[in-house]
Amino acid sequence: MSLIVLGINHKTASLAVREKVAFADHELGQIMAEVKENTDDSEVALLSTCNRVEFYVSNESKQHEELKAKLLQWLEAKKGVGEELEDAVYCHQGTDAVGHLMKVASGLDSMVLGEPQILGQLKACYQKARRAGTVNQVMERLFQKTFAAAKRVRHETEIGSNPVSVAYAAVTLARHIFSDFSELTVLFVGAGETIELAARHLEQNGVKQMIMANRTLANAQKLAEEFEGKAVGLDAIPHYLPQADIVISSTGSMLPIIGKGMVESALKERRRKSMFMVDLAVPRDIESSVAKLDDVYLYSVDDLEGVIQENLQARQEAAEEAIVILQEFVGDFEKWHAGRQKHDTVRELHQMHGAIAQAELERAKAQLKNGNDAEAVLEHFSHRLTKKFLHQPLVWLREDDEELDRHEITRELFQLDKASDD
Repeated sequence: MSLIVLGINHKTASLAVREKVAFADHELGQIMAEVKENTDDSEVALLSTCNRVEFYVSNESKQHEELKAKLLQWLEAKKGVGEELEDAVYCHQGTDAVGHLMKVASGLDSMVLGEPQILGQLKACYQKARRAGTVNQVMERLFQKTFAAAKRVRHETEIGSNPVSVAYAAVTLARHIFSDFSELTVLFVGAGETIELAARHLEQNGVKQMIMANRTLANAQKLAEEFEGKAVGLDAIPHYLPQADIVISSTGSMLPIIGKGMVESALKERRRKSMFMVDLAVPRDIESSVAKLDDVYLYSVDDLEGVIQENLQARQEAAEEAIVILQEFVGDFEKWHAGRQKHDTVRELHQMHGAIAQAELERAKAQLKNGNDAEAVLEHFSHRLTKKFLHQPLVWLREDDEELDRHEITRELFQLDKASDD
């Protein structure tokens, strides 16, 4: 099948190269139409994310290498990149291209193994291609099979069940201590990406009361607005710490922000009610001696790494199960495509010989209209038609071929032995 996937990703290209090759979301439709035109009316879909840029291209009339060369030449000219792109680009062809797309959709080729966002990004890519009119029968079928494969992988394996980010791992550990998050208060120290991700996970688990503490109050306020929380400065932590059932800290401070004495005072005010604390900072934000206090569960980033490694191992095992599932879907698509090619071959044979017969028929009609002898016209028509029908098979038969016994194939194809017997 003349299907290729050409692209770069986080494993083959640096961020600088990925930034050069990336496409803005609003221009994807126009770009796909342009690629379709520059690759001689191919079917085209384009995925562009922070971690990968991939073109999915199908053209039944082109060989893989020709299709790859046309697309690469266009991309280099479009983005003004040369050697740096050639060193980073990969190209999957035919069955390998089908398998690659299904792995991408299932999260098996992601920076974080099993992450679910990529499936949504691929669905958006497919919808943009449909609106741009750049996908047809082959790509339509391929994407539908791909989405079905990814759905089954999600349902039948544990590929996405185990947390592999420190923020998600922290929330998972918190579930071991608190059964209901809806009445809990969480104090976040810091306002960076990790804190935002942890806040998002906790919000999804039912947390409603959040306090954002940060050195720069404006950053804390921005985060607090997103999660309907309260923003405070770092100097206010001693005042709000007694309210916190969960504390998650991740700042760039070189010295601890929360000390043992501060936590002891908070515990007294809480009447020894348990406190879950996660220190994601390096160097630490929370003094390590806090772990010695009763009623405090303190975890460092190293503690979470152990959880993450276990979960990554579980995801690797799930990935092996997923590959088996994907192989089934790749096989299904191959069978469909092979059947489609057989249908196309039969249709094209009918069209070709029908056109030959029609041309000869029009020629005979013209001769009859000119008053030519009908019997002579019919004999001539029959002779010319036979000659035209047999021209290409005879050309093929006369070619030397050490690998194929063309005479044997021809006898089988036209059932010559059976005809002789009859």
